[in-house]
Amino acid sequence: MTHDHSRCSGSHRRAFLSDVGMGFTGMALGAMLAQDGIVRASTEAEWSPPTGQPHFTPKAKSVVWLFMNGGVSHMESFDPKPELTKYAGKSINETPYADTQNPEKLKLARVTVVNDANGQQRNKLYPLQVGFRKYGEAGIEMSDWVPHVGSSVDDIAVIRSMYTTDDNHGAQTQFHSGRHMLDGEYPTLGAWVHYGLGSLNDNLPQFLSMGKREYWNAKDGHYLGPMHDAIPIRVDPNNPLDYGKSAGGLTAEEQRIGFDLVGRLNQLKAVEYPNDPALAARIKAYELAFRMQTSVPETLNFNTETKATQELYGLDDPATKDFGMQMLATRRFIERGVRFIQVQHGAGGAGVWDAHGGLKANHEKNFQAVDKPVAGLLKDLKQRGLLDSTLVIFASEFGRTPGTQGSDGRDHHIFGFSVWMAGGGIKGGIVHGATDEIGFHAVENRHYVTDIHATILQQMGLDSRRLEIPGRKRLDIDHGKAIAEVIA
Repeated sequence: MTHDHSRCSGSHRRAFLSDVGMGFTGMALGAMLAQDGIVRASTEAEWSPPTGQPHFTPKAKSVVWLFMNGGVSHMESFDPKPELTKYAGKSINETPYADTQNPEKLKLARVTVVNDANGQQRNKLYPLQVGFRKYGEAGIEMSDWVPHVGSSVDDIAVIRSMYTTDDNHGAQTQFHSGRHMLDGEYPTLGAWVHYGLGSLNDNLPQFLSMGKREYWNAKDGHYLGPMHDAIPIRVDPNNPLDYGKSAGGLTAEEQRIGFDLVGRLNQLKAVEYPNDPALAARIKAYELAFRMQTSVPETLNFNTETKATQELYGLDDPATKDFGMQMLATRRFIERGVRFIQVQHGAGGAGVWDAHGGLKANHEKNFQAVDKPVAGLLKDLKQRGLLDSTLVIFASEFGRTPGTQGSDGRDHHIFGFSVWMAGGGIKGGIVHGATDEIGFHAVENRHYVTDIHATILQQMGLDSRRLEIPGRKRLDIDHGKAIAEVIA
């Protein structure tokens, strides 16, 4: 009797697994295929895929990537510029910064001044919309809109000299991948970390995301493959992810019986076709998917958390509850061994931080939603001994202009903005880099967005050049350069 090998592979086997009720087997499958080395480039003989081990001793095990969609004003958050208030309503030519020939005047020759039909400058400096004060033993100035994050400033490195090149919201993609969206589709930082490192917990996905992602920023793996896309998680233990429940209302016992049957049948086929590594990988994927149906909802069940912990994240306040739940879920995933978690705040095509008008009301509301939960995460990780091994990043795709747009807003600004990092071997209580006196240009220790990537990869023990795959040579700027000054 002969056997048709093709009937035991590909879509036939996947369909068989799906029929038994494991709806999100495919998600786990991709991760397991990569973990087992099943996914190979055509030039396998010349190239060795990642081993799942760091290239050198890491200082961090996990990454929390907090991204504020829309463009946070650096000047109303982490980079105070009192000169804006002093010269509010004036054009640059009406300030001491008009002398563009004087290098001591911050090289403002690079500023493009927009004139109206009468030749008058219409980009007037806009005053700060919030007060600032010094926080922590370091005495770092932050805005009054971030008092909770400010209280953790001694654990934070503020980087005030970022720049990027996409002046529209495709810059979200650029910050995640390092490439302008018009260049094509490139893997995100989270995908590279997932690709390069092995699992810390075989019961949970190693790369997940929370919050809405727009179409230009919806995927991660790209040419690395969809198995390196983040798995989207909802903070709802009853419905945490798509296809996360068994089909047909099967009980756990019935599902276990079906699982055991499929396992036995697959093992029989594995004996018959010992040279089919994809079959072995799918068996493992099936097992992972089965475990995830229990482990993910358990992680999202906050009933075991104390009232004090829930209040730390702001779960008792409607203004902070939603983001607070995501931050508490983040901590619970981190302590269970999830490798990379990205949380994006602010849905909509541009993102809720896009304050072309009404900046004060916009940023005050948004910071109220995220400030306490983010600080709660930092403090909770620290008190549990997890901050040293967890790298936390707070970022946005760009900053906002020092000049006004309309009557009370600021436009997109790519020439200078701020991010901050904490934990995972990062120095605390420091400021690195600077913008000029009106917040227009990064003028000291300028950093393109991939310098953040390089810093994170170094702390995770990864050399990005050793992760390259055949036929996908990357530019130097794609790799970036680790920011040594913020590394402990």
